[in-house]
Amino acid sequence: MTHQHTSPKTKLLTACLGDCVHVAGVRRFGALAEEAGHEVRFLGAAQPLGAIAAAVQDWSPDVLALSYRLTPDALRRLLSDLLPQLEEARAGGLRLIFGGPDPNCSVAETTGAFEATFGSGSDDTVCRAYLLGEEKPRTVTAWADDLVGRIEGAHPWPLLRHHFGQPTVDETVAGARKIAEAEVLDVLSLGPDQNAQASFFRPHEMDPSQDGAGGVPVRSEEDFHRIYQATRAGNRPLVRCYSGTRDVLRLAEVLTRTINNAWAAIPLFWYNVLDGRSDRPVRQSIAESQQAMAWHAERGVPVEVNDSHQWSLRSASDAVAVASFYLAAHNAKLQGVRDYVGQFMFNTPRGTRPDMDLAKMLAKLELAGELCGPDFRIWRQTRTGLASYPADLDAALGHMAGTIAMQLALKPHIVHVVSYSEAHHAATADDVIMSARIARGTIAALLEGLPEMSSGQRVRERRDELLGDARTILAAIRELAEPRVQDPWSDPETLARAVACGLMDAPDLTGIEAAYGADPTAIIDGASRAVDGSGRLVPEARRVAEALMRARTMWRS
Repeated sequence: MTHQHTSPKTKLLTACLGDCVHVAGVRRFGALAEEAGHEVRFLGAAQPLGAIAAAVQDWSPDVLALSYRLTPDALRRLLSDLLPQLEEARAGGLRLIFGGPDPNCSVAETTGAFEATFGSGSDDTVCRAYLLGEEKPRTVTAWADDLVGRIEGAHPWPLLRHHFGQPTVDETVAGARKIAEAEVLDVLSLGPDQNAQASFFRPHEMDPSQDGAGGVPVRSEEDFHRIYQATRAGNRPLVRCYSGTRDVLRLAEVLTRTINNAWAAIPLFWYNVLDGRSDRPVRQSIAESQQAMAWHAERGVPVEVNDSHQWSLRSASDAVAVASFYLAAHNAKLQGVRDYVGQFMFNTPRGTRPDMDLAKMLAKLELAGELCGPDFRIWRQTRTGLASYPADLDAALGHMAGTIAMQLALKPHIVHVVSYSEAHHAATADDVIMSARIARGTIAALLEGLPEMSSGQRVRERRDELLGDARTILAAIRELAEPRVQDPWSDPETLARAVACGLMDAPDLTGIEAAYGADPTAIIDGASRAVDGSGRLVPEARRVAEALMRARTMWRS
């Protein structure tokens, strides 16, 4: 679309050219125009060229909006016949705009007669911006360079975030620029390789054979700076990056300087001996993560504590995931964080049923919502679970759109788009752009009038069950604390004990010395629940009681 736009109270005449009977797009544009205060007349579908020219002469519109969805060659012939018939009206100030598939827009643009074209990517936001006389859509008018400003500017649309990192810095720079110029993404989430996450400040410890494994091999501040500068095009997306698994505060300083880190993602229980991302003991990593939360809070940088889905990725019960979500938010608030990004990973563990998934997310939100107030806000970020994707790319496209539709029940501020390609290959720039466009199309179809899914009986019953189970876990954690501890939910030693005795547990932690790892779970009735060795359901109260008995043995005073 060009930079020209309509002015207030414009007379718009709309019509479908020639044999084209596809009226949905032009009718929608007309409806948006009426909402914006313009006077609109729809001439009809499949309009002969003479009828269009006569209507222009009769009504003297300010703008003629033409639509054509058939083949480009036919459109070229139609326009070559129509435009001479409109010469006098155009000389008198008639403006022309066009809507149709991108190839047809190209045909219209080559004539030089149309001030604006609306192609395949022109959603309601773009059309409204034109009709309201704005240079850019209202959602991105200022291209805010901070998270909260971007969220507020986009309302009621959620921001779109996507992970990106190619095997080389040069490829990542080129891809980041292409993504920014496509103007489809609000947040580019940079994924460094594991060498960078663990050893950015210790290059002598890196394994060169693992360079580029799992992300971009950033090795210097200049690498980060180059990638960030590449995104200063198009809609200038925010950029953020994973935190390090060691030297967390040093890397935080680098990210703030080089990419204006949109928000920090810091684990509470992870990036240590539990997941093998570093050799730090659990207690030490918790304390260091709290310091990192406080460091960002002092500088007004939003914080995400990405713990809850880490437990679910390791097959933890839903109750543990809900308790973890609360603990993460509690610790962030205690360290002074005001703007908290709560990430809700759906479809995890694999096999979770949609209604049970939504119930789990609602339980997380309700429990952590008790912490909210003037000094603590939770910004809801939803995403599709990576392990849930089918390898078949066509099936994955449908899966991605379907799960995003489900996520909208949570009214997210940010949708973390996970590319349909991820089960097949790491997302390229083209994959990111395509995935973001599909996500935007899904959201556009459901943004208004989405049926209420959170009030169903099964959802409510499971939400309430999880709230009770999570509170049972949280109360038990208090019992692990030494008498001197004022707040067991933020005490590193107490939290490490909760992992060691199995209050916070996941079966995939089996064999890790710092964890219990022996509480099995299973997907029962669509939800992840604790079971015994025979697969029979274990009530959470019983599982917690057994963990406390182990704790008394382990730390007998």
